Amino acid sequence: MNRETAQDRIVKLVGEIEHHNRLYYQEDRPELTDTEYDLLFRELQELEQRFPDLATPESPTGRVGGAPLERFTPVRHRRPMLSLENALTEQDLLEFDERIKRFLGMTSGEIEYVCEPKMDGLAVELVYERGILSLATTRGDGITGEDVTRNLKTVRDIPLRLPTPDPPPLLELRGEAYLPLAPFQRLNQEREENGEAPFANPRNAAAGAIRQLDSRITARRPLALFCYAPGEVEGQTFISQTDFLTTVAGWGLPVNPLTRQAVGTARVVEYFRELGATRESLPYEIDGVVIKVNSYPLQEELGEKARSPRWAIAWKFPPRQATTRVEAIVASVGRTGVVTPVANLKPVELSGVTVSRATLHNWEELEKKDIRVGDTVIVERAGDVIPAVVRVLTQHRTGSEKPATPPQACPECGSEIARITGEVALRCLNLSCPAQVRQSIIHFASRTAMDIDGMGNRYVDQLLRLNLVGTVADLYTLTRDDFMQFDRMGDKLADNLLTAIQGSKERELGRFIYALGIRHVGEQTAKLLAAAFGTVENLSGATEEELLTVREVGPQVAESIRSFFENPRNREIIARLRTAGVSPTASERQLGGRFTGVTFVFTGTLTRFNREAAKELVEQEGGHAAGSVSKKTGYLVAGDDAGSKLEKARSLGVRVLSEEEFLTLMEGAEKP
Repeated sequence: MNRETAQDRIVKLVGEIEHHNRLYYQEDRPELTDTEYDLLFRELQELEQRFPDLATPESPTGRVGGAPLERFTPVRHRRPMLSLENALTEQDLLEFDERIKRFLGMTSGEIEYVCEPKMDGLAVELVYERGILSLATTRGDGITGEDVTRNLKTVRDIPLRLPTPDPPPLLELRGEAYLPLAPFQRLNQEREENGEAPFANPRNAAAGAIRQLDSRITARRPLALFCYAPGEVEGQTFISQTDFLTTVAGWGLPVNPLTRQAVGTARVVEYFRELGATRESLPYEIDGVVIKVNSYPLQEELGEKARSPRWAIAWKFPPRQATTRVEAIVASVGRTGVVTPVANLKPVELSGVTVSRATLHNWEELEKKDIRVGDTVIVERAGDVIPAVVRVLTQHRTGSEKPATPPQACPECGSEIARITGEVALRCLNLSCPAQVRQSIIHFASRTAMDIDGMGNRYVDQLLRLNLVGTVADLYTLTRDDFMQFDRMGDKLADNLLTAIQGSKERELGRFIYALGIRHVGEQTAKLLAAAFGTVENLSGATEEELLTVREVGPQVAESIRSFFENPRNREIIARLRTAGVSPTASERQLGGRFTGVTFVFTGTLTRFNREAAKELVEQEGGHAAGSVSKKTGYLVAGDDAGSKLEKARSLGVRVLSEEEFLTLMEGAEKP
């Protein structure tokens, strides 16, 4: 390639990479897979190394990610948050090791590395001042990030105060915020059932949660975090990566337990292969291994390049993708009546599993990607149970491919389907649709709801085939003779099913609320509703204003709850459940907390902690955070410029706490 051709290619690559950076870092809607992006980036690096005078200061190889979003307050990092150089092959790792030894002048011996799972989430920085979490930011462009403190304070893994008597005056921590697979899958299922577009992968869901302006939305997604490196630190010295991880873990901060020391590249390769073999069984997404020189003095000696440190590299796993053919596109009906397209595929091996179906999410997405019957496509498992179609390989089209069109009637019951205002999904309007009944029973009996052991899809299908159930309430009227009509059903198995149904009658209230299948109400929201209202009767009679006082309940969720309980059919099903002896109990959180039955009110400008995080602390101990003062208020926590609420609390004899006194109370130093 001559210089003129190289210059044209560099200009094109810079534009493409910047475009994809914006989609990935700022808009959370990437168009390329990681592998495709890495190949573009590596091509640009190689061209700039070959023609260094053509490299420009604004090249993406000299900075990280995209600029911070304008809707958040920009925060400049005390130390840059750099990215990592990528290794795609074992040879890349060996060359990395050789460069380090050459730089350090080593002629013999092996480097001691620390290997950590490369989490597929969003890089963030936490700042603790004298043990109190004072700031949380995104990485942004590596120099300036976004202030997302109120959102990160909703992450349960992150302590608001370090549980150590002598914390450093300043402690900056770099970590990866991520969404575990189980809640990600539930979130996408709920979004599809509610007519919302699902997230492409857990990373997008985590990034979207962290960038929410409303922290209540963030709290509804149970994010987690692993710390992986220090930033600026005062009053504490770490001698190695191992020392850092051990020390901060002792301070109550989360670190990945799968981290391992490895002396020499042979041990690194061994760890890489072991982690790759167990990747599918992990409860979160990883896309490789991060390899770091363990010794901090050696890290200092090795230093940094413009974009990445010399002492670390990220070795990526091969992509979990496969190429196959779309044999049919069929419509599937979910629990809430949403009609979604599903691709039937020519079976293909993917991550050790034979895949024959893939979700197409919704009809708009199908049209946007222009997926047709007969197309050759790339499918990918990206944190979901059902793989997704990434894109069509249009170069393989022959002209015989046929577009799929949305059905005009429900494919299960033939009833009218319609697009609800504000939603992208089509929905069957028949509440008695067999597909909806089937999915509602499966959901009701599932492990995270009423946990009716053994009541799987196969048995639900037989119940429906024999017309033994029409709603979830019918489960509690089943007899031994009913089950004996099943194919290959024995006495013991029938008795086990009846015992499981009987045992589900006294599940926790939060499980029961979740099992009802109220739109927009997931597991966490159901628990909070149970803690706030105590009984189904109280919840069913709650006003929209009362519902809005519950953390994580916004106008859309409150309206959905009210609509559910105002529906005569739903009220009838609940009444039949109660008649059958279903008696949900108050949650352990209500019964076992130090502040069970105690109401807290927060007022004024709070400077020591985030109000939403303080409410969460109260609720974790069984208490309730209200918006107004009454005779039933236990404590008023007053910040600066407290007004009428403070006056009313004093007139009613309510105990008033300063922020310091509240923190002391929550730490257990003072009894309630």
